Amino acid sequence: MPRYIYKLLRAQEWQEAKSAAFFEGAPVDHADGFIHFSTAAQVAETARLHFAGVAPLHVLAVDPWKLPVGQLKWEASRGGEDFPHLYGPLPMAAVAHTWALEPDANGNVDFVMIEEAEADD
Repeated sequence: MPRYIYKLLRAQEWQEAKSAAFFEGAPVDHADGFIHFSTAAQVAETARLHFAGVAPLHVLAVDPWKLPVGQLKWEASRGGEDFPHLYGPLPMAAVAHTWALEPDANGNVDFVMIEEAEADD
């Protein structure tokens, strides 16, 4: 199990999440029936594919050990790679770090803080 899994949110979704004890998910999560996460190795590609041009892009580092037992499942997704999916609301107490990122002039987002968080904890 990785140290953290990552949830990407738009500004409005972050506004909902940060004031709640539990985050019920973004519209795509509701449509798919689970909350989408990425690992540190997957998050940049997730941002490129699904959040291009989103500014600011909010990143939540979630401690998977603080999620309800049995609700986190690793399932094949993009390219057959396993992604973490949460079948239930996200307890905001499981969020260890948050960042608001701005894309550069080319629309790219630098995720260096994820490497730092993974190394620090």
